[in-house]
Amino acid sequence: MNNIAGTKSSLTWAVHISVAVLVIAWLLPTVGLFVSSFRTADQIATSGWWKSLFAQEQTIAQRAAAPGTQVQIDGLYVIEGQIFEGDERPDIKTWGISSRAVDAFVPGDVAEMRRGGTVTLNADGTYRMENTEEFGGSRGQRIFITGEVPPEFTFDNYYTVVFDPNNIDGMAKAFINTLTVTIPATIIPILVAAFAAYALAWMDFPGRALLIAAVVGLLVVPLQLALIPLLKLHNEIGIGKGYIGVWLAHTGFGMPMAIYLLRNYMVGLPRDIIENARVDGATEFQIFIKIILPLSFPALASFAIFQFLWTWNDLLVSLVFLIDSTGETTVMTKQIIELLGTRGGNWEILATAAFVSIIVPLIVFFAMQKYLVRGMLAGSVK
Repeated sequence: MNNIAGTKSSLTWAVHISVAVLVIAWLLPTVGLFVSSFRTADQIATSGWWKSLFAQEQTIAQRAAAPGTQVQIDGLYVIEGQIFEGDERPDIKTWGISSRAVDAFVPGDVAEMRRGGTVTLNADGTYRMENTEEFGGSRGQRIFITGEVPPEFTFDNYYTVVFDPNNIDGMAKAFINTLTVTIPATIIPILVAAFAAYALAWMDFPGRALLIAAVVGLLVVPLQLALIPLLKLHNEIGIGKGYIGVWLAHTGFGMPMAIYLLRNYMVGLPRDIIENARVDGATEFQIFIKIILPLSFPALASFAIFQFLWTWNDLLVSLVFLIDSTGETTVMTKQIIELLGTRGGNWEILATAAFVSIIVPLIVFFAMQKYLVRGMLAGSVK
């Protein structure tokens, strides 16, 4: 009875579980990157993003005032002050004056300093250092504090990455460069492939079957095989390295998929509509513009999603076909790699830069995802 049309398969639950696992596996890293982009460096270093909404126990190192601020009171040299800067003051649980024993004392305890004298740290962050002799040195005593820090979110990371005019890392410039590469590299192959797909689908001419076979064969050719020959060709014809070269490279690499996808969709359109248009005196160009293109919008949108995502996330083609020694044409994928070298310890900056790089593809995908399945299934059922 399970094979009767209209009944649900017994494996439906397995399909649902598989889809849920795939969605979670994709969603968790994205959400984690988004949350981390709003956290401070200290919070990222001490706890995972899933704990960002809760107070966290954190150990921080602060310095007391310099010996130059000491005063003499009743025969003692005294340094007093507030260990925290600003209004945010965590709830102190333990403290210490050595990195090997950061939790040796609790608020109110008196600690003997290695160079003489004592220091007392209170729960509100105030401290008092006393010594019978004058404090020496140029820097204040370092104090390690362990306490609960409330959750903190900030837009400073985004300001640093995108809007800061003094940002030497150039992410804003790389964002514009990536748009400059991606938009033409998505539009050009769609325009060219649409004409070719219509000809292969509805126009009779010698060698059409061979051309279709060649397009299918090009789908399995690795682009790495054509990188160096194509670059040599660009240099010979005077294009060299630049935006025109990378546009044409992306167009060539994306053309087989575009033609194959659009041709499969167009060949499935009703023949009566096209024949009636020809009887009414419409030219092939008029049929293509006024009938085929509007009806083929799902397939066009489907390929646009794939081409945009592939071009936006591309690194290899950009490295080969763009001059980036001056940083004027550096795309975001390469800029993030450079950030790993220059800001390898600034995880908040890296998380923000990575999320900025994926926000545009996410918008494009969710805006056009309803056409994705329709376009990919084009021509699969007759």
